[in-house]
Amino acid sequence: MVIRPAEIRDLRSVLGIYNEAVLNTVATFDTETRSLLQQAAWFENHDERHPVLVAEEEGDVVGWASLSAWSDRRAYDDTAEISLYVRSDRRGRGIGKALMAALVEAGKNRRLHAIIARIAGGNEISIHLHRSAGFDDIGVMREVGFKFGKRIDVHMMQLIYK
Repeated sequence: MVIRPAEIRDLRSVLGIYNEAVLNTVATFDTETRSLLQQAAWFENHDERHPVLVAEEEGDVVGWASLSAWSDRRAYDDTAEISLYVRSDRRGRGIGKALMAALVEAGKNRRLHAIIARIAGGNEISIHLHRSAGFDDIGVMREVGFKFGKRIDVHMMQLIYK
């Protein structure tokens, strides 16, 4: 497996992994799939400070992770939000852990101060992954999401670089 910066040529694979999550999981609260044009606009909103990384196995993109601006307000410039998705047929093989380690290192190298994670209630694997990478629990927003006919809590986690 290789972890590398995402390129335009990866967008169809990134989009496929994301849309799979939209349709089948609460890992994202999007309820409608994205188009390639929408995914390209998302990609263009990332810069040197907010990278998108992909995990590649034998030429296939099998996961991706990104740091996105937490807010457009200047006081939040040193804070980013993490996103991480692994293709369903490749989960449980360490891909998420490798992407997490690479992304945390990328944030450190870009001199970020904090990374925020929002994780849907019931996603214990993601909560564990974030804890193992040094994220702390900072609270739970009760029933703020609604997907698949259910109200869903969101766990807030945070990594502060020291």
